[in-house]
Amino acid sequence: MKSLLNKLFENHSLIYKTVLFILSVVAIVYLFPKGSQFKYQFQKGKIWQYDDFVAPFDFAIQKSDEELSAEKQEIIDHQMLFFTYNDGIVSKVKENYKSKFDITFDNTSIPSQEKQKLLRISKKFIDQVYKWGLITANNSYTIKDTERLISLKKGNEVRTIPYSLLFDSKKIDEELLLFFKSQPNSSYKKKNIHVIQAVLKQNVFFDKTFTDNALQEVLNALLPTKGFIPKNSTIISQGETVEGNKFRQLESIKKEYESKTWSASNYLWLVTAYTFLISLVLIMLFLFLKKYRPEIYENNSKLSFLFINIVLVILLSTLVLNFSINYLYVVPYVILPLIIKAFFDARLGLFTHVLTILLVGFIVPNSFEFVFIQIIAGIVTILTVSELNKRANLFISVAQITGIYLLSYFAFSITQEGNVSNINWLNIGLFALNGMITASVVIPIIFTYEKLFGLISDESLREFSDSNNQLLRELNEKAPGTFQHSMQVANLAEAAAKEINANAILVRTGALYHDIGKMLNPMYFTENQSTSVNPHDELSPEYSAQIIIDHVIKGIELAKKHKLPDRLIDFIRTHHGTSFVYYFYKKELDINPDAINIANFKYPGPIPFSKETAILMICDAAEAASKSLKEPTALAIDNLINKIVRGQMDNGQFQNATITFKEIEQVKKVVKKKLNNIYHVRIEYPE
Repeated sequence: MKSLLNKLFENHSLIYKTVLFILSVVAIVYLFPKGSQFKYQFQKGKIWQYDDFVAPFDFAIQKSDEELSAEKQEIIDHQMLFFTYNDGIVSKVKENYKSKFDITFDNTSIPSQEKQKLLRISKKFIDQVYKWGLITANNSYTIKDTERLISLKKGNEVRTIPYSLLFDSKKIDEELLLFFKSQPNSSYKKKNIHVIQAVLKQNVFFDKTFTDNALQEVLNALLPTKGFIPKNSTIISQGETVEGNKFRQLESIKKEYESKTWSASNYLWLVTAYTFLISLVLIMLFLFLKKYRPEIYENNSKLSFLFINIVLVILLSTLVLNFSINYLYVVPYVILPLIIKAFFDARLGLFTHVLTILLVGFIVPNSFEFVFIQIIAGIVTILTVSELNKRANLFISVAQITGIYLLSYFAFSITQEGNVSNINWLNIGLFALNGMITASVVIPIIFTYEKLFGLISDESLREFSDSNNQLLRELNEKAPGTFQHSMQVANLAEAAAKEINANAILVRTGALYHDIGKMLNPMYFTENQSTSVNPHDELSPEYSAQIIIDHVIKGIELAKKHKLPDRLIDFIRTHHGTSFVYYFYKKELDINPDAINIANFKYPGPIPFSKETAILMICDAAEAASKSLKEPTALAIDNLINKIVRGQMDNGQFQNATITFKEIEQVKKVVKKKLNNIYHVRIEYPE
């Protein structure tokens, strides 16, 4: 049992990677659609490059979305409008007219015979108005053609009549003038017309509920198909152009494939195939990391970060596709390479982006178009985006990415549709929205990931390297000599890192903070001693050595107090490795050679474990030692650097660092060149 536990402990990193791999594969397979996939790739306007395609089964030709929309609009434009006729209102109108007529003309001098004639003609007009009914304007429907047929329900009878037979307020005014045209103009005639206008009421009403229900029944009965293709019929031959009816037939059979109900056996085969393909893609990422990014491969936290982001991108894609396939291009896929570039490097960002887009290509329509556009956008992202902390740079880069999106999609649409008029302008707007989302969320996401995974981005490093940072200002005030030393070391280390393709901004920032522990006892370090008084003269060599060694421990404590990231604290820990405080060790050896304790003169370590920390150790020692040269000639500097680096290598300071002998030689060459530039002799100017 104990041996088993030991083996598990020894291989815990490999076990973690295996579990991470399995969980990622399972999650992605779960998110993928489980329907069958049409095995042929085709695009409208392109040549069919496969063998003659014969229908493997009977299927119906599906109407396009445009055809269905046009047919639905046609039905809506010509739908039957339903109205109801109210007899009760007509009776009340007639009663009201008789009552008001009597009141109006009782006390007038109109002859009785003329009065009865006027009453008879008016009732005839009212009967004419209410033969089909009176209606008023209504926003619930629109009638462009007055001869359009409508359905009028009058009691138990339903009649289909032209809309023009109904009276409205405008028609009433016109008909009144015509109807009473033969009557002599008199005050009686005008009063009677006013009475008629006052009593007429709407009695025909639009039945919106019944109309909508009838329309919905017709729309529901609309067939989504427009033809039938029998089994063994040739759909398209090799070399033919995919367009028109052939394109619709191919689209229809593709939908049939994807909507087929699978048996348990077929479902199992599908899941197995997905598992194999996804595993293959993720194994490629593992192999890339192991060969080219071993420091990430060995770090389980960073590995988890990469795989979690891949799964999240696929999850987001699946959610958008389930909501609406039309909004696929609003997903900001370029955020993935942006984030990975910010935390690691451009090459890994692009490689991960390409693998992720290949996985998403399994589930999106027009996969070739999608993969092409997204990979091009990813490449542009890697090449253009830099210094995300500068808003102007970020927005300019996002604008360039959006432009590439638009140009790529525009070109694809032209090749497929043949003209500009058929371009889906919604996608153009989605690409613009995509750019705005990218610019808005990338910085908050990077900040969140820094807190969750303990990572630090290049943007944060640039902020930490600002000399106006509180801790660096304090170092400059309390230990100005140490601050100047740190600035010189930072410049040397940055140049050396660029020479061997290490992380230059990381090593520069680490160099600025590597000696912050000295600000607690600045006068015990020679670079801060402005007079000839040296406090070490009154101390024992062992106690002096302890003060010197403590600047590492106190620097770590100070860095943690100010919440510096661990990647920067690593530079404080390792910049002296396990080397000796040789000056005081030599003094103690002269005073007390028999009872000396070597451990009291040795830094606690650890030794450098990366290229960047190894570079800092070399540059720190070189810059400090160069100050001791009385005559800093090129030969003296060359011998000094060789001696320092040889001593560090002999003491095993670089055995854990991922730096090669060749890279060490390159670093030495850069340091020598920079120091020669610093100490070069100027000509003496005449007085």
